[in-house]
Amino acid sequence: MSITAVPRGAHLTRRLIQLYVGLALYGASSALLVRAGLGLEPWGVLHQGLAERTGLSIGVVSIIVGAAVLLLWIPIRQRPGLGTVSNVFAVGIAMDGTLALVPDVRGLAAQIAVMAAGVVVNGVATGLYIAARFGPGPRDGLMTGLHLRTGRSIRLVRTLIEVAVVATGFLLGGTLGAGTVVYALAIGPLAQFFLRFFAVGGDPVAEAGTGAEVTETGTGTEDAAGDCAAVASAPDDGDTTVTARTPEQAILPQ
Repeated sequence: MSITAVPRGAHLTRRLIQLYVGLALYGASSALLVRAGLGLEPWGVLHQGLAERTGLSIGVVSIIVGAAVLLLWIPIRQRPGLGTVSNVFAVGIAMDGTLALVPDVRGLAAQIAVMAAGVVVNGVATGLYIAARFGPGPRDGLMTGLHLRTGRSIRLVRTLIEVAVVATGFLLGGTLGAGTVVYALAIGPLAQFFLRFFAVGGDPVAEAGTGAEVTETGTGTEDAAGDCAAVASAPDDGDTTVTARTPEQAILPQ
């Protein structure tokens, strides 16, 4: 396992700005996908389905689900960081705020354009908040925590979680469509690019390893560029270290 250390207090102001801008943009991008009406990201499908059933706003549902997922960190012994807790609230608030400002989109061409904008902005947002190094979001931490506790590959754990989330959300009335597929195919390359672009104090991809590192899981040895995990291992108040085991930090779609 390689260790990437963020120097004490290094670039703290920039990191904080980057974290909250990233989370705000993440919520805004999710709202754009809602307005496009062509399909949401996996967790967005669940949030929308629950919103339809409960009458709550999708942003409020996102906050409730995020808090519930964070509680699941307790039995798998994950420790949240500032970014983890902030993610629970900031994304939902930004999502509802954007939905209040952006009207419904009419016409296929406009829908496609808004969908594409939503996916790209989501990639920017993901790169911003991951590169800030204040801890993974609650949903990402659930994935990496289950990987560490079960020994199953990140790819398998992520697939099982997201299939369950999408299926449940769809049954509840969430929107599943072309946008869901486009998001799944595009978000990995986009987020990886912007993760490098917004790196604070060095390239987190280069620092985490070159791809030659391997780790043992319950399914065998896996190349670090593929399935292995990486998480921020402790709450970050600007003074902590970040532990990484892969270039993509396992948060990016595999």
